[in-house]
Amino acid sequence: MDGLENTWLGDDTRTAGVGLHFGLDPDVRLGRWYALYVRSRHEKIVESGLRGKGYSAFSPFYRTKRKRVDRIAEIDVPLFPGYVFCCFDSNARLPILMTPGIVGVVGPGRRPEPVDDLEIASIRTLALSGRPVQPWPFLRSGQRIRLQAGPLVGAEGIFLRVRDDYHLVVSITLLQRAISVVIEKDAVAPLFFGESQGEWFQS
Repeated sequence: MDGLENTWLGDDTRTAGVGLHFGLDPDVRLGRWYALYVRSRHEKIVESGLRGKGYSAFSPFYRTKRKRVDRIAEIDVPLFPGYVFCCFDSNARLPILMTPGIVGVVGPGRRPEPVDDLEIASIRTLALSGRPVQPWPFLRSGQRIRLQAGPLVGAEGIFLRVRDDYHLVVSITLLQRAISVVIEKDAVAPLFFGESQGEWFQS
């Protein structure tokens, strides 16, 4: 991530302009979460338009510092550029598709494919945690873990050690994208039986 410094997820929508709105809206129970492909730099516009129609939608942003010619600028960058997540009934998606800025619903052919429930729940948990979150290369394999304590309790993903830090990497398989957050290893529990937790943290 060239030119990127001091990255963190904004958690105050009034000052950071971050698209974090995760209330338990009634329509969440009436559909599944889908990824919407949107026009470039239209994530906030689309999210606002969908929420104005009564849908639960979110496009998490993180704030980062980037070097300019004469200064260091703080900007908000989408964690999933070009995508907005929305909960709706795929059989009644016309109002979704008519929202300005939306290109289509992600899925094979013309059939919308919902985002995995555990993946979207974990992404929302990380986004609301207030901890530094950043985009991460998508991982297909690795030790899957669940956090059992702290502000990220319940989040599931892949364990990764980077230098002296322990990361939880959460993926959206449908989009082939992932994000990571630094975690405490004591809060980790394995998702597969027959494995020793201590083996994960060996150098």
